Amino acid sequence: MWFGWVMLFFCLSQTELAKVWDQQQTDVLYSVIPHQREESAAGYRVRRSSLGRTSRAVLGGGLTINTLPNNMTHVVEDSGKYYTWRRFGPEDQRTQDLWFDMTDVRHGQVRVHNILSNSYKQAVRVALSFDFPFYGHFLRQITIATGGFIFTGDVIHRMLTTTQYIAPLMANFDPSYSKDSTVQYLDNGEVFVVQWERVRLPGKETAGAFTFQAALYKTGRISFSYRDIPLTLDVIGSVEHPVKAGLSDAFMVMSSTSQSPDGAQQTIYEYHRVEIDMTKITNSSAVELTPLPTCLLHDSCERCLSSNQTSGCSWCNVLQRCSDGMDRHRQEWLDYSCSEESKDATCDDYLKEDGFTATSVAPKTEDTTPLIPEQRDCTRDVKTESSTKSKELSHTGIIAGIAAALVFLLALILVAICIHCYPTGLSPLYLIQRRKSYWPSMKFQNQRPGYTEVEGEGHEKYSIVEAGPC
Repeated sequence: MWFGWVMLFFCLSQTELAKVWDQQQTDVLYSVIPHQREESAAGYRVRRSSLGRTSRAVLGGGLTINTLPNNMTHVVEDSGKYYTWRRFGPEDQRTQDLWFDMTDVRHGQVRVHNILSNSYKQAVRVALSFDFPFYGHFLRQITIATGGFIFTGDVIHRMLTTTQYIAPLMANFDPSYSKDSTVQYLDNGEVFVVQWERVRLPGKETAGAFTFQAALYKTGRISFSYRDIPLTLDVIGSVEHPVKAGLSDAFMVMSSTSQSPDGAQQTIYEYHRVEIDMTKITNSSAVELTPLPTCLLHDSCERCLSSNQTSGCSWCNVLQRCSDGMDRHRQEWLDYSCSEESKDATCDDYLKEDGFTATSVAPKTEDTTPLIPEQRDCTRDVKTESSTKSKELSHTGIIAGIAAALVFLLALILVAICIHCYPTGLSPLYLIQRRKSYWPSMKFQNQRPGYTEVEGEGHEKYSIVEAGPC
């Protein structure tokens, strides 16, 4: 009996501990306002898995966020594969060079966002004037959050702090605390700068205000600049809001599941993260992150497989894309079985396949299609041959005419000689007698030149010559 009471007490205590754990590990929820219009999104709740990793389950949505499983690729923190970064202190001139004075009109027009400057845990989508390369992907829209970071994902949800971010200093900032607190940005076509100015932490307002920037350059370079950091970051609590500094990117994969109402589950996997040592973030300091070439940079099979700037790249001939399979195009990479296609394949193999396809499935040509060179030569030969034959026939006719005239002239001479020698002969008298009756009956016609034949009642008959195969 007492054993049952002990077990009941143990179960109740574990249930209460689980509730406390869930409350402590609940992720911050952001209200996202795209183009100053609020967008509804799914909420998330964090639960601890049996393997010790964090898995996030959906509260009323078909989207989960998780790290990659063991049989794929673990999250690699600052591996130097995508970015390299350097830190500059107050004594470095580079620190001053990286700071943008937002009051200097030479940098561009600065906009103070009223919604973000007077809100808590809000985010707003903003369009860029240029394509910004991030992990090899070109972004044209970003999401600015009051919590000191920029969300770079395509799928907008309220838990933006987990993956796909650019965070100079992610923390639980509340710009609505003071009228002096603002979130402002500028875009001059070459760089996009966001500044969180004099923002404070709830419960630590008297400690001072934070002012820092994030600059996104058209070249893909990123810089974090810190002017005022009144507290050491290790004393900032992360219970109500994560505290991070660095970069992160992830991809989304669709999978069929019976748990989802639509039969499909969307899962976001974080494949890389850059974490900056927050003990190095102080007053008048800066961090500069330089992007490294990625597989997505290569636009041909030869560059993809032979470039010494990247490693682990494979060429998917169906998609005409170079990738290592770990980027935002992961879904297409799986759908088209690019991993199987690129296994043990060379660029020559793809060229052979493309050549076979081109010759075996040739498009049909219409009658109006211009002749290929061989056909042009063939037609030219036919025309040349016809012209040559025409000239030969013309020459033959002239020669035959001259010969007939000579024969006729010779015959007349012979007749004249015969009449002169035999004036009383029968033949001359016959010709003299028939002269009046015969010659008037002869009719001469002017024959038209060319190859027109007159027959019947004067209808013309044209000869059509078809050119046979050459």
